[in-house]
Amino acid sequence: MSITYNIYCDESCHLEHDGQPIMVLGAVWCPLEKIKHISSLIREIKIHHGLSPNFEIKWNKVSPAKYDFYHEIIDCFFNEQDLHFRALVAKDKQKLHHELFGQDHDTWYYKMYFELLKVIFDVNSSYRIFLDIKDTRSGDKVRNLQDILCNSMHDFDHRIIPLVQNVRSHEVDLLQITDLLIGIVSYINRGLDSSKGKARLVEHVQQLSGYRLTEKTALTEKKVNIFLWQPSEKQA
Repeated sequence: MSITYNIYCDESCHLEHDGQPIMVLGAVWCPLEKIKHISSLIREIKIHHGLSPNFEIKWNKVSPAKYDFYHEIIDCFFNEQDLHFRALVAKDKQKLHHELFGQDHDTWYYKMYFELLKVIFDVNSSYRIFLDIKDTRSGDKVRNLQDILCNSMHDFDHRIIPLVQNVRSHEVDLLQITDLLIGIVSYINRGLDSSKGKARLVEHVQQLSGYRLTEKTALTEKKVNIFLWQPSEKQA
């Protein structure tokens, strides 16, 4: 029987000239029928820690004072077997030379999104993809991304990928989880150590996942899947 999944995507350090050495794209996915239950669990954790159920989980809000809350959110992710995460870490952004491959940064960006998502897709299921609104070009991005994904999957009638849509992260609990997890992956891969709370949360995810988060995992890994990409003469 066909299953419909929601995929919640976010990105970090994705701009071409932001001075960052890496870009991280991330996706959390879950069967559609489980979304309401898991979102309720997340809101219960917020209330348990004295926060509003509408409090927005964000990596940049992690601090020693809120460590216990974020620790429990991470535990929730690992305890729920229907939640999965995949991250693509594109390294050495300063070595990108798009002109050599007849592309611009946007084209490369969409290629990276396909690399992120292609191993999630099963032709016998369908996927509704939600991305955080980043800027005024977000509408164009989702239209281009759906076209690229569907064409790459030969999904010309949009049966596999019927929807790619922008949403506001503060309204979507599972998109907030994506933000948190890509923040963790970005932090460790950028070699940062500026926050004790963030460092402890990285260690907690490393312990629960069994991975360092700086090395690629097996392609078949479903809970925490990490893919490392580096530019080369074959980057196009």
